[in-house]
Amino acid sequence: MIISIASGKGGTGKTTVAANLAASLDQAVTVLDCDVEEPNLHLFLHPKIHTRENVVAPIPRVDMEKCTLCKRCMEICRFNAIAVAGKTVVTFPELCHSCGGCSAICPEGAVTEMERVLGIVETGTGPVPDMGFAQGLLDVGQVMVPPVIRKVKSHIDTQGITLIDAPPGTSCPVIAAMKDTDFVILVTEPTPFGLNDLKLAVETVRMMDIPHGLIINRAGMGDDAVYAYAKEQHLPVLLEIPFDRKIAEAYSRGDLIISRSNDLKEKFQTLYHDICRLVDAQRCAP
Repeated sequence: MIISIASGKGGTGKTTVAANLAASLDQAVTVLDCDVEEPNLHLFLHPKIHTRENVVAPIPRVDMEKCTLCKRCMEICRFNAIAVAGKTVVTFPELCHSCGGCSAICPEGAVTEMERVLGIVETGTGPVPDMGFAQGLLDVGQVMVPPVIRKVKSHIDTQGITLIDAPPGTSCPVIAAMKDTDFVILVTEPTPFGLNDLKLAVETVRMMDIPHGLIINRAGMGDDAVYAYAKEQHLPVLLEIPFDRKIAEAYSRGDLIISRSNDLKEKFQTLYHDICRLVDAQRCAP
């Protein structure tokens, strides 16, 4: 079972949900932080990191002694990452999507590839038995997020439970994180901003045809518009996390909120079983 925890906007509590769900399960679980631009799952799980691995992508290198300035490499590149300027060829690594088209089409074999480091992936173990952990960290100045996310996802446990803490929003990094998962938990808050971005997230998940449900964080604040939208869209509300000072204090200290409430731990355990039933129902639907 692969479950992604996502949100249309940042700050709704998806990392809180991922950490506490992982710590509530009484079975082996792998937790992946795919919010590689700002990973913070480690602040709650305090994992022991055992390995670090560079994430690399190929970028073009041009041998001007072989190059005839034919411009075929420039013409094939849809991202303007390589250009013929006068009597030289200029490359722009930050724009390169590492498709390899420029080196494949060069008739003189003047374009080869070299590696560019995009970031790193760290792997280790979590604070409870049988918890695996991995997170990606994008290097400062890099913009190619999906390759780092895919490297983190290479640590998915296909035989057990994997929880993916996805980036916020609905752009390419989120798509890369949610792709090929069994279920998406959408975390929101009962505010106008929360509702606006929830609608975008729901559209994205439905476009990807992934079963999904809703967790409302800070329940009790704001208004009822999120609940009305969930009812209108037949979006199951799987869990409500109350707007509570004790929960806020635990969060601010980097503590798991289930440590403050046995009732919450039981609710997270029930949440997992509810998700299993929803996924089975989806698979069995005609």
